[in-house]
Parts: sequence; structure tokens; C-alpha cells
Amino acid sequence: MKFLLLIGFLVLILTWWVDGGVGAITDSMVELTLVQSAIPKGAVCLDGTPPGYHIQRGYGSGANNWLVDLEGGGWCNNRRSCLFRSTTALGSSKYMDKTYFSAILSNKAEENPDFYNWNRVRVRYCDGASFAGEGYDNESGLYFRGQRIWSAIMEELMGLGMSSAQQALLSGCSAGGLASVLHCDNFRALFPSQTIVKCLADAGLFLDYVDVSGLHGLRSFYDGVVTLQGVAQNLPERCTSRMNATLCFFPENIVNEIETPMFLLNAAYDTWQIQYSLAPVSAIQDGPWKFCRLNYAKCDSSQIEFLQGFRKNMTTVAESFYQSKATNGLFINSCFTHGQSVLPDTWYGNNSPSIANKGIAQSVGDWYFNRSEVKLIDCPYPCDTTCHNLVT
Repeated sequence: MKFLLLIGFLVLILTWWVDGGVGAITDSMVELTLVQSAIPKGAVCLDGTPPGYHIQRGYGSGANNWLVDLEGGGWCNNRRSCLFRSTTALGSSKYMDKTYFSAILSNKAEENPDFYNWNRVRVRYCDGASFAGEGYDNESGLYFRGQRIWSAIMEELMGLGMSSAQQALLSGCSAGGLASVLHCDNFRALFPSQTIVKCLADAGLFLDYVDVSGLHGLRSFYDGVVTLQGVAQNLPERCTSRMNATLCFFPENIVNEIETPMFLLNAAYDTWQIQYSLAPVSAIQDGPWKFCRLNYAKCDSSQIEFLQGFRKNMTTVAESFYQSKATNGLFINSCFTHGQSVLPDTWYGNNSPSIANKGIAQSVGDWYFNRSEVKLIDCPYPCDTTCHNLVT
């Protein structure tokens, strides 16, 4: 699977931009801030360059509230893939630039009614292990310092006023969603007890599920990430004390024990997991999954049955998560997509995805502000007509 996971994420990122069209590009272009003070701490990207973030200041009623979003973009599990990654913006700040804030980061009330006037931050992702690695590879000269990057940027944000936040939300999409899970309780620990702190993981519920050849391909890939980048030492001890560290990189094995209120937003037929975990190219070759993996409309009844099994596993994990803590929230819709908080059309559009007539942004807001209990799990495909399905 060498480059497939990274390439898959790059393709999906480009697809998000294309699908979002003009609506995804607003006037909220935000400059990059590099954290030069992180270098002496060894908190650097894969190539040794300083990490970075983007920030738009809050105002009015949101002046003392903070939303911190962790960028996603896959992982690297061996020297070769990490070296390739270090020549991109996902491994080096040399290739980073200003970015657009939209959807959950939008500064427009009509796009983001609950968080538009908060202090909003996008933390750039340049380590390849969901901000959880700790190590250095002498042979390649690569730095695996995701955990230090997390700490250095949080320290900087606290110094910029986040330490006095009245309300705070840690969010992330995809690999950033996994990072939100891994760092949720760490984020809570930054603030005094009176601060309202919660976490959102979008498209971060990666499952340890068998692929179409009967193997645990994602588990094997994650094992490379955890081993190469020294992730084990930064995973929850309550998990690593009872199972293999690689298994503790899967959210399903740690979400029930997170103490901070968390919201899981996920598509039950997550297209990244279908294309790069359930039916990866390495497993299908020219077999019957060649077209189904890219377009659900080309799946036969047996393939749909397999995907329904994956959905059932996800909803079982989600139900257990919700029942583990009354303060948790859920929005699991039966769509073929990946990441729904990052585009205006899916986050808060006129025809955005919904369950029981409630959209994603409203669901997250209702949960965060305790306006109502949010436990929304969709009926199986093909019942949902509100989906923005992704096909390639």
C-alpha cells in the first residue's frame, strides 16, 4: 500500500476543492504563521522546518471562544513514503501558503452560525502520524515530532489568549479527526475547570475491518506508522496496557474512554476507507471491486452486502461510544463521502446532508451548546436522499 494512502488523501483534498467550487473559496484567505520558537524544542516538520498555523481572531460574543481545527492528510508508514511526504506541504512548511477558511472555519454567519465569530485556528499537519509521533530517523534524516508540534502550537495559542477561553472546541477531519480523538483529553487539560471544552472528530472513525481479501490491511499500515514514528509512547496508557499499541491507534479502541465530551461525525460508507482500506488496489487488482470501489452505483448485490457489513460495524462502534457517556454526540449518515465539516455545501448549505431533517452544523451546534441531545444514525443505503456522494 506504500504510497496509496498518501496519494488517496491528496486526491480527495483536490476533489474537495473541485466539488466545493466557488462556494469553497470565500474572501477568508488567511496568512500562514510559522512557529519559529518551536525549532529549539525539536517541534519540527518531517524535514526539520518549523510548524505553522492560520488564525482569524474572534469578535463580539465570540471574542473569548476558540475553535482549533487539526488539518488532515493521511499518514506515512515507511522511510520512502515519509521522504516523499517531506517534499510536500504535508511534510514541510516550505511548501505551505495562506489558506481559505470556510465551512466550520468560516467567518460568515450564514455559513457557520454557531462559530463564525470565534477565534478560529487551522493547525497545519506536517508530521504524518496524526500529531502523535516522537523520534528521529538517522538513515533518512526525518523528524517524527508530531507530539512536540502539538505541544508547541498549543503553547503558542495559549499565549495568544486561548488560556482565558470561556468555550473551546477541538476539531479535525480525516487524519485530523483521528488526531482530535488522540488529543481530546490533552486539549481539555490545557484549560481551567470552568472552561467549556469539547471535541469533534469528522471522518476520523477509521475501523480495523477486514478488506475484500480477508486481511487487515489498515492494521498493517498503521503498524508501520506507529513503529516508525514512535507513536506508542503517546497513545493512551489505559489502552496500551491491555492491547497492542497499533490497535490503540484505531479510534474504536479508545473513544469510549475519553473523558472530554466528544462528537463523532462520519459517513457510514466512508469513501476513503472503501477505496484504501476495504478495497485497496493491492487487494483487488483487476477483480470485481475495480469499479465498485470508486463508484457505489457500480457495485453488485454481494458488494453492497459487504459494505452494509462495514456500516453495521461502524454503527455498533458509534452506539457503544454514545452509550459510554451522556455528553457524547453522534451524526452517522449513510453517504458515500469523506469529510463533511470542511465544505460549505455539506456543513451548512441549503441542501446539506441531514438526518431526521437536522443538518450537520445544526447537529454539532445543538450538541455543543446543549440545546438538545444529538444521537443521529441514518438508515442503511439507499434510503438517504440528502447525501452529497463522492464518486471518482
